[in-house]
Amino acid sequence: MSVFTTVTPEQLRSWLQAYPLGELVDLQGIASGITNTNYFVTTSSGRFVLTLFEKNSADELPFFLDLMTHLSDLNVPCPHPVASYSGKSLGQLNGKPAALVSCLRGRSLELPAPVHCAEVGRVMAQMHVAGHTFGASMKNPRGGAWRVATAGKVIDFLSADDRALLEEELAFEALHDTDHLPQGVIHADLFRDNVLFDGEQLGGLIDFYYACNDVLLYDVAIAANDWCSEDDGSIDTTRLQALLKAYHGMRPLTEAEHEAWPGLLRTAALRFWLSRLYDLHYPQAGELTHAKDPQHFQRILKKRIEQKDVLAEIWVSS
Repeated sequence: MSVFTTVTPEQLRSWLQAYPLGELVDLQGIASGITNTNYFVTTSSGRFVLTLFEKNSADELPFFLDLMTHLSDLNVPCPHPVASYSGKSLGQLNGKPAALVSCLRGRSLELPAPVHCAEVGRVMAQMHVAGHTFGASMKNPRGGAWRVATAGKVIDFLSADDRALLEEELAFEALHDTDHLPQGVIHADLFRDNVLFDGEQLGGLIDFYYACNDVLLYDVAIAANDWCSEDDGSIDTTRLQALLKAYHGMRPLTEAEHEAWPGLLRTAALRFWLSRLYDLHYPQAGELTHAKDPQHFQRILKKRIEQKDVLAEIWVSS
């Protein structure tokens, strides 16, 4: 989350007249993240998060907002969109599609323990199960075709060694079809900064604006690469086992998923290496932006390749 589009208190007071939220008390920009404009909004009725969507079209945004409403109504801890007096949760502010959602308790963690990873696994599985009854669907906009296209845009910026790594990984992915694995609605960005904790209790999952339909285990791999990685990119076995065991307790993992697991960890690492490379070389102007280091996920990708045999053994009992 970042601030690319400035909103003044006067502009927000006028906009809030369409919502049953009382008077504006405070407005603060949120500096983390790289895609949308976000503010903390405090009114006389509570605290909320305002998002102005910088890239998403108004046509695709109801998917995300309806998904959060669906999940929240099924007791998955996530923000609940706020409807205006006219019953709409999507509006427009300063020329951008905009929405308000409830602000959840807790804060993100920098150094998660196994107990936190277990909570992430449990709630992620709860979200996947609840998503089965969500009526809408959206193809992953950052799936295989996007990875190939984005690689073509960034490859000329890379050293010879990094270029070879990227080409080899794209070739590996092309040989491994995962369409037979269980699929459904995934968060697709369940990093530490998108999960709030209050002590050891998970307060909520946030930032659903990459959510889509894809392989469920791919979502697990994305989370594991962030929640269970050491600084050098290697996997912390204890944290990973905690995450997988808790997930398996809510949605049992299959043998086919076991076979695909090491490869999906690589695909998940590749996806974020590519997006960070793209954001580095094609930056979006912003008032409060937070750049993220592509080399972090390059290290993770290399470690997933090196540790593929070990990773195949870190699984759950049937």
